[in-house]
Amino acid sequence: MAMAMLTGSGRSRRFPPPGAAGGGASPFQQLGQRMQDITGDGGVLKEVVRVGSGELVAPDASVLVKYSGYLEYMDKPFETNCYRRSSRLMKLGKEITLWGMEIGLLTMKKGELARFLFMPHYAYGALGCLPLIPPNATVLFEIALLDFLDSAESDTFFALTAGQQDTIPLQKVLKVADTERQFGNYLFRQKHFMDAKDRYKRASLILCRRLPSKGEQSQIDAAKLLVFLNLSFTYLKLEHPARALMYGEKALEIDERNAKALFRCGQACLSMSEYEKARDFLIKAQKEQPFNHDINCELKKLASFYREYMDKEKEMCCRMFAHLRLPSVEPEVKSPLQMKGKVL
Repeated sequence: MAMAMLTGSGRSRRFPPPGAAGGGASPFQQLGQRMQDITGDGGVLKEVVRVGSGELVAPDASVLVKYSGYLEYMDKPFETNCYRRSSRLMKLGKEITLWGMEIGLLTMKKGELARFLFMPHYAYGALGCLPLIPPNATVLFEIALLDFLDSAESDTFFALTAGQQDTIPLQKVLKVADTERQFGNYLFRQKHFMDAKDRYKRASLILCRRLPSKGEQSQIDAAKLLVFLNLSFTYLKLEHPARALMYGEKALEIDERNAKALFRCGQACLSMSEYEKARDFLIKAQKEQPFNHDINCELKKLASFYREYMDKEKEMCCRMFAHLRLPSVEPEVKSPLQMKGKVL
């Protein structure tokens, strides 16, 4: 992503000084001449810098964006989230409050980088937002759409009663479950493990409640497998190895040779000091993926822990039975006078 463009590197002026633009047109006016009018009234103008792919952002979607906002003749942004270590998902209509930005995002695809001009009535209005934004200001926003999740169907689904949910076609149920899993994945990457767990469990709930008809079982099992694996990993992060083992074993009920499920079960057993069970799971995982670095490292870790455990057991046993040891008896040494048949 062209981060230098988004943040304004300061190496050169973004816009020429007042009066430098040819023909008396301001920099924003010149820029607007080559941009697309996406509202039909000139209120929001767009220029695509990098083309995205896939579907357009859906209304009510939650978006992951990097953005910077500029006033005319200003090199530094008055607002940006490009310096944050991690961005957060923002829901259209709730957390995206700038009207022009919401309209612009609805024209974008995943991976797209675009530049927008928002006229005052699509930005901060006649009053502006003092002291940063003067009244009746036109603003430039550069926006990179990193990802988005269409949560409209998911929101609608969970607003239904349990009985109504059961009447929803399977493909829509699978889509809702996948949306919940994707939300969970995002939260997991942000290290919000408790929130991620809640999203995964919502996906698990609707998949496990579904009574499959003939031919649906394989699709439901494939979706459940992904969710169970995610739950197992998340519970490991939450330091609940018993739960992690439970969901790992649920995954193995679907696919008994799944290396990732075997690995998670091995990790969980190791965390609970169940070394024999850990070894069994990890050896099976290694058999499926002999050159997997993580599996082989976990087996080395297991061997180290087991040696340490055995050393402690040995030391404890020695202390427990120390008082039962018989005192050592020194051999009797007879003097020459006591020796029979011997003459001095």
